[in-house]
Amino acid sequence: MPESKGRKAAEEKATAARSSEQRAKEKAAKTRKPSLESRGWVAPTFVTVGLLGVLWLVLYYIASPYIPFMAALGGWNVLIGMGLMTASFAIATQWK
Repeated sequence: MPESKGRKAAEEKATAARSSEQRAKEKAAKTRKPSLESRGWVAPTFVTVGLLGVLWLVLYYIASPYIPFMAALGGWNVLIGMGLMTASFAIATQWK
């Protein structure tokens, strides 16, 4: 039994649409920046920055009399430590 012209035209149209979609995906994949796609840097970065903030505060409270630049900063050390921890949470929002 012969195929109808409508069925053949619909099949050609669907094939053209699929190939058009495939070309659009390939073009988008070529223009996409890999650093935006992969977020593997986020977890180690936010953990490291958070731990640096905690370490800064611990060093300030324990060893500030023995570390000259920390003693000179005085109360700003608390702001630095808390700022590092805040930056850590801001970086964590980039994780997908």
